[in-house]
Amino acid sequence: MSPLRIGARGSKLSLAQTGRIRALIVSATGREAEIVPITTTGDTIQDRTLIDAGGKGLFTKELDEALLDGRIDLAVHSLKDLPTLLPANILLACVPEREDPRDAFVCLKAKTLAALAPGAVIGTASLRRQAQVLHERSDLRVVTLRGNVDTRLAKLEAGDADATFLALAGLKRLGLESRAASLIDPYDTPPAACQGALAITTRADDAATRALLAPLENADARIEIEAERAFLAALDGSCRTPIGVLARKKGGRLTFVGETLTPDGARRWRREAEVVLGRDPIHHAQTLGEQLGLQICDEAGDALTTES
Repeated sequence: MSPLRIGARGSKLSLAQTGRIRALIVSATGREAEIVPITTTGDTIQDRTLIDAGGKGLFTKELDEALLDGRIDLAVHSLKDLPTLLPANILLACVPEREDPRDAFVCLKAKTLAALAPGAVIGTASLRRQAQVLHERSDLRVVTLRGNVDTRLAKLEAGDADATFLALAGLKRLGLESRAASLIDPYDTPPAACQGALAITTRADDAATRALLAPLENADARIEIEAERAFLAALDGSCRTPIGVLARKKGGRLTFVGETLTPDGARRWRREAEVVLGRDPIHHAQTLGEQLGLQICDEAGDALTTES
């Protein structure tokens, strides 16, 4: 049989995490697989934030097109980059085991955000991280810092900013976790939805490929990300809405914390919950995420729409 063709962004991090998925596929199925690097619009835009460029779909559009055109059989994404609404005939077929979802504080001058001097500069391209920083430290200044992990670390060393935040999962997959000055408490300051999780997408009509991926599916990770994506969908989450959320499955229970803020961090709406998962845990997870997201929508009212 011909090798499976795995589409992925051409960044160092994407290729590293896709390489792990390829190895798992080969080990679990005995089927050969090759990685097909694809440059996305999000990779080529470095002079402005994703908000100004068009949003999350910038990292998935070209991979979706390659899937639908039959140039690849599956695509690997960082799940936090995946829009809540997928194109027709594309499915989120598999969610492998989730890596640590926490944010890492990266700084050469201080151990924590609290220890930074007043007026220090935080570099980030994430509106969520900007809002959360300013909510905690309104005396700091936030500037746009784009690029892959290596580029952002180099910019930090060059003095473009005093500190930044990176997903710990990405640092670990690149063997760079030692660059973290400290880790952010994910309940005090929730990460991006689905941070640390990977998504494998396929064509909806390709049952054979989905069957091959079945051994890679992680039930706990799927339950968590379905809760988080339901929260996003209820809030109409996008790059223009600062949203942090984390669901964690422990035994038969699911803990959940989610928040949204105004971009300047001045206002925050937050919900926490813990539920017992029943016979249909994915349905329970989705329902919880949706309900808490709708509660925040009701509480924030026009303020959330206007400010975001």
